[in-house]
Amino acid sequence: MKNKLRSLSICMLILMSSCKEKTNTENTTSVSNESFVEINDIKKIEPPNWWIGFKSDSLQLLVKHPSISDYKPSITYSGLSIENVTKGNNSNNYLFIDLVISETTSAGKFNINFKNDKGEELIATYELKERIKSAEDYIGFDSSDAIYLITPDRFVNGITANDTPLGIEGHPEMLETTTDKTNDYARHGGDIAGVTKYIDYIHDLGFTAVWPQPLLTNDMHQGSYHGYAVTDLYQIDPRFGTIEEYKDLSVKLKEKNMKLVMDQVANHCGLEHWWMKDLPFKDWVNFQENYESNIKNWNWEVTKFSNHRRTTNQDIYASKADRKGNNEGWFVDAMPDLNQRNPFMAKYIIQNSIWWVETAQLGGIRQDTYPYPDKDFMSDWAGAIMTEYPNFSIVGEEWSYNPLLIGYWQEGANNRDGYDSNLKSSMDFAMQQKVVEGIKEKESWDKGLVKIYEGLANDFHYASPKDIMVFEGNHDMSRIFTQMDGDIENTKMAMATYSVMPRIMQMYYGTEILMNDFAKPGDHGLIRTDFPGGWQGDTVNAFTGEGLTEDQKNMQSFIKKLFNYRKNSKAIHEGKTVHFAPFVGTYFMYRILGDEIVVLILNKNEDIITIDLNYQEEMGLKGKTLKNVITGETKLWGDVIELKSKGVTILTTKL
Repeated sequence: MKNKLRSLSICMLILMSSCKEKTNTENTTSVSNESFVEINDIKKIEPPNWWIGFKSDSLQLLVKHPSISDYKPSITYSGLSIENVTKGNNSNNYLFIDLVISETTSAGKFNINFKNDKGEELIATYELKERIKSAEDYIGFDSSDAIYLITPDRFVNGITANDTPLGIEGHPEMLETTTDKTNDYARHGGDIAGVTKYIDYIHDLGFTAVWPQPLLTNDMHQGSYHGYAVTDLYQIDPRFGTIEEYKDLSVKLKEKNMKLVMDQVANHCGLEHWWMKDLPFKDWVNFQENYESNIKNWNWEVTKFSNHRRTTNQDIYASKADRKGNNEGWFVDAMPDLNQRNPFMAKYIIQNSIWWVETAQLGGIRQDTYPYPDKDFMSDWAGAIMTEYPNFSIVGEEWSYNPLLIGYWQEGANNRDGYDSNLKSSMDFAMQQKVVEGIKEKESWDKGLVKIYEGLANDFHYASPKDIMVFEGNHDMSRIFTQMDGDIENTKMAMATYSVMPRIMQMYYGTEILMNDFAKPGDHGLIRTDFPGGWQGDTVNAFTGEGLTEDQKNMQSFIKKLFNYRKNSKAIHEGKTVHFAPFVGTYFMYRILGDEIVVLILNKNEDIITIDLNYQEEMGLKGKTLKNVITGETKLWGDVIELKSKGVTILTTKL
């Protein structure tokens, strides 16, 4: 009766406005607003909306509803046609509808009608939107950027009401419902509103982009705070906030000429993802048969884990078994490994990434665990995004200390196997390590600063060194201050080196106030410590300086001066790099563009040392006045330079 009444209502509306309808061939109708009735009978359609005006004219809808495979879909909307419909082979609760969006298609809402052999009908309203801006205007990060990495749960608690989902309207009780700041692995309450509240702080430090760890729903039993076990790829976790707050964060960043970088995960999802209870295909996740056979007693003992042999992606001698072990094994037992060789899964992930770029007006994507998924898919994924957004940026996490492997993943690499990643940037774990070793080690022929010198010499291998992303630390490794054994001058030397070398720069929140994990080195929960001042009642406040030690204030000031200079230095962004082999515990690196020359000097000597500069006369600085970026003091470049104590000196010809 409900369907009959609804059909009658629709027919009456259509008859009332029939003079305003225009019909063309192939049963496509441009329906006027008067004849349109918005109805939502279907439980889930993803993507939840789409846009007109993309280079690709295809759109694949995942439709999830009880027994939906018994229904046949139809659409009556000008310029839009159904090309194919596929049923899942593991569940009758899915349909995958392939649509073609012609160039003449207008933005608007329309209904998708589903009808079965019994004459029963379901209707779902869908929307194609106008794009807010042109594809070319999505500008990604580059070597002019410095990115501030945040663990959102541990940064600032902007809205206490969303600390527990129990009081959040429209959201049922979630699996992890409380916060506990005494537990390093529980949720602490940081959120999107907290990041937005302190954009000015991040901007004033000198950063040009913000990368929060994943903010999508992680409805897991424990450890959900870190964000990497996503259970809904189209929903912001309500404990972090709303999609409107996420979009507002992007807008507020743009007002400061800053970018929002989204952390995405194509390799795996969380075990509590809604589809894990009803998988559409027999090969939706890797080792699915093993999972479904053991689902009632699922634990780490029955999990088929990844062997983590990431070199199998490049190794010409690698066995098929080893390659499969890396690409198909599960990361952990709570993170099902997605099968990107399934074309519907592949399309789903690609569309999801594009949906978020368009929805949140992103300035970049960081892709987690890059060498683990199917590498041909990863090339297709990056290629699809870069085709739609030619000025965009994506960085992939390749946790390798081998420049050959880091370079393999970069677009333009001369790979002997012909592999083209379409990826602009990869993470520079190699130089992160070399800088730490170079500064900490006692000087010798093959140890100490020569590690930095020879590390940068590997740049000949990269298609574009300045598009590699270097960093001092992240959420998975000990804090840089801990790595430097609590030596402040060594920490400053490291930060200056990362910032001046030809790279995109990323820094983990809290480095500016010497946050550390000395109590339990390497412990992830401790590494991701609460930022002081982010919670009501904090006795120390890094935003105001209240309660900070003099060492912390000094480091905060150092970072602010360093990164604000970097923000405006074309020589650091785009300039030529020249460095000289380390000599008596010192290392000189120059960045040059036009009349701007930046000089980085690392000095490991505790006592006063005088360096003869005639060896570096090719730099043409003799007789010129340079300013110290940190102290503001000026000096005349002569035949020698006196370095009075261990530490870093950054000089510039920009006065």
